[in-house]
Amino acid sequence: MTASRTARERVRAELTREIIEIARRQLATEGAGGLSLRAVAREMGMVSSAIYRYFPSRDDLLTTLIIDGYNALGEAVERADAATPEGDFPGRWTAVCHAVRDWALAHPHEYALLYGSPVPGYQAPQDTIGPRVRDLVVFGGILAAAQRAGALGPAAALPEAGPALAGEAEASLADLMPGVPGDVLLRALSAWTSLYGWVSFEVFGQFQGAFQDNRLVFDHSVKVLGAMMGLTRSG
Repeated sequence: MTASRTARERVRAELTREIIEIARRQLATEGAGGLSLRAVAREMGMVSSAIYRYFPSRDDLLTTLIIDGYNALGEAVERADAATPEGDFPGRWTAVCHAVRDWALAHPHEYALLYGSPVPGYQAPQDTIGPRVRDLVVFGGILAAAQRAGALGPAAALPEAGPALAGEAEASLADLMPGVPGDVLLRALSAWTSLYGWVSFEVFGQFQGAFQDNRLVFDHSVKVLGAMMGLTRSG
């Protein structure tokens, strides 16, 4: 590789980072639907035609922002899980949930891009799928490990799923949570969607003035969800 090529690549990488940072600021002021390559180019002092050499369309820039957001959230979840004792399955679940909430509150506009209203006219490509499920892979790993350790107990007084629905859950989620019974998979799905519902309500202001300490209420809620799934400590 020649020195001139290396220099060009560094310049390109730096300009790409600058475009992405300006686009993130646009998310905060204009929302995802108002993202504009021309506006980004104006802020950079770049002719509008030049920016298309970095991102051929607005959708390409949106895709990059979405992938970056999912990866940042996934990394936060992975770090939280890794920092918790392996056999403390309720603790791992609670840590993962707090990581989701903390990241969302620190990055509300990126969270809105990932979990808010769909952007009109935008269709996410296949390469967003891997980053999108990083957090779910961690969650599934906690449940699968709890099942192997015999630390996934029954949850009392919950409706039975029935064999047909349990079988459908196993067909859909078994790759993420191998060995976990279908009825537990359905409880896990309810817990995971409840987590994101809780976080979305808080990020989008639905709990404004409702509680003195949202974090304390959230912590109680995720422990309830962990108990619903039957998570216990191993050993």
